Amino acid sequence: MVGLTTPEDRSEIAFFDVETTIPFRAGQGYAILEFGSILVCPKKLVELRNYSVLVRPANLNLITPRSVKCNGIKREDVESALTFADIADTVYDILHGRIWAGHNILKFDCPRIREAFAEIGRDPPEPKGTIDSLALLTQRFGRRAGDMKMATLAAYFGLGNQTHRSLDDVRMNFEVLKYCATVLFLESSLPDELIENSVTTTTPETSSRRRRTIKTSPLQSPANQQTGENSTTIPILSFVSSTEAQTDPFDMSTLRNEIAPEVLQLDVLMEEEQNQQSETVASEGTGDQEGFLELDKISISSIIATHVPLYDGSQIMKLQLFLGDRPLQLHCPRLKVRFGINGKFMDKAGRRRLNFVVDLYPSLCNVLQECDNAAQTISVDSGSSSDWNPMVIPIKGFLNCPTARIHIPTELNGDVDRYAAEIHQKEFSGATATQKLISSNPKAGEIESLLNPGTVLDAFLSLEPYDYQQRAGIRLVARKLVIH
Repeated sequence: MVGLTTPEDRSEIAFFDVETTIPFRAGQGYAILEFGSILVCPKKLVELRNYSVLVRPANLNLITPRSVKCNGIKREDVESALTFADIADTVYDILHGRIWAGHNILKFDCPRIREAFAEIGRDPPEPKGTIDSLALLTQRFGRRAGDMKMATLAAYFGLGNQTHRSLDDVRMNFEVLKYCATVLFLESSLPDELIENSVTTTTPETSSRRRRTIKTSPLQSPANQQTGENSTTIPILSFVSSTEAQTDPFDMSTLRNEIAPEVLQLDVLMEEEQNQQSETVASEGTGDQEGFLELDKISISSIIATHVPLYDGSQIMKLQLFLGDRPLQLHCPRLKVRFGINGKFMDKAGRRRLNFVVDLYPSLCNVLQECDNAAQTISVDSGSSSDWNPMVIPIKGFLNCPTARIHIPTELNGDVDRYAAEIHQKEFSGATATQKLISSNPKAGEIESLLNPGTVLDAFLSLEPYDYQQRAGIRLVARKLVIH
């Protein structure tokens, strides 16, 4: 244990963590059992000094088997330890006037420090800024690592097991933050080909690059997490995207006077793992209609959204839509193409991203809006702060004619000019309609020639939620198209 002295400029970042008892009845507070901190140089990101100390609570009976199971600190470990009053000067010196950093500190560790100082009748230390890595990484790194708990993040980067001891957890937090920052830097700064071959890649495609700057914005600490104090407004350091660095994902310049601004803000980014999964399904063939639900068989109240494992045994979760216990896929007959194929942007393999816009009739519009509502609610409840892009696009001047964008998945076999949606032609012989397969892996030129404004088609669609770089929504992906 190394003591800390007061630096002259207090420019270091103070990463800290507290281990506490766990309340076992209503109204009971927490008692600090351990305090750990490291001071970090913000320019070199190296640990300068550290401090760790066990703390004897006023009531040793607060240490229960439940708290011991959580952090391993037993009654006999702290019986001869210092009280918080004994270490208050040191803790104050470490924290006051510095930027505070930690995982979930705004909701847990910061209130515990204020409560501990209030109990001994002293004013608490105050930060000049706060970095809560839980909020920051959920917002900027995304939920690619699962539930964003420290143990999950550490496992994601192969940093070992969390010990739930203050100094160990602080150092692990610091390492996780550096790893996440490095990944985000690479994604925003380096060519795609240097990233896409990573064996651990589960990140969204990054064809649209955005620089990041740091700014300070106010964040209100939760009042219900503090004891005997009013809420305190403290700044949180966060990364924001430069709006001037964003690229318009669709070339809609000739239609700006007809289409609402929301059209120009739709997201074309998805997680790489999600793309691979989508392409695999498509390559297996979608020649029949099994699994795709007719709109008249869909009860709006039965549409649900929930998180499921990305694959069997995975701790990484993805958002998925269901109708009851069935994955929600749609059979949408007689859709009219409003705007033909758009293919301005490329994916990492150099393949054009193809999409087109269709008019929506009321029954389909209602289903898509309910899917948006269900998925957005789960997304917000899980901690996402991304802007939600709805599937239903209003057309300025055409209030009763909403539209939606449908995406064509790229082929899994690596052919840069083929796509993984089956194209059929509907043919009529008297009162009988048949489907003739045109292509199971069409080229871009074939798709462009078939999907012109005014074309009527039946679409078999999967609904694929995404959340990346502060933009979230549901992507409509064509698995099979039947041209009338």
